[in-house]
Amino acid sequence: MPTLDLDIRTVAPRDKHPTIFRTFDGLAPGEGFTLINDHDPAPLRYQFEATRGGQFAWSYLESGPEVWRVRIEKSG
Repeated sequence: MPTLDLDIRTVAPRDKHPTIFRTFDGLAPGEGFTLINDHDPAPLRYQFEATRGGQFAWSYLESGPEVWRVRIEKSG
């Protein structure tokens, strides 16, 4: 299965989280994507836990200082 990379660095700040959640919501169980960002997306993880608790897996692949890559998968 190909890996989807979602580079959010060029997305307008107000559109970042909606874009990420729209991408996640479009996944089938067991699918995922790699989020690419210019800062630690820890607040996004808290939002995932609050709104989609138990529905996702979160794994840091790269932790800065310039680029963060996080694998987000939909539980199935």
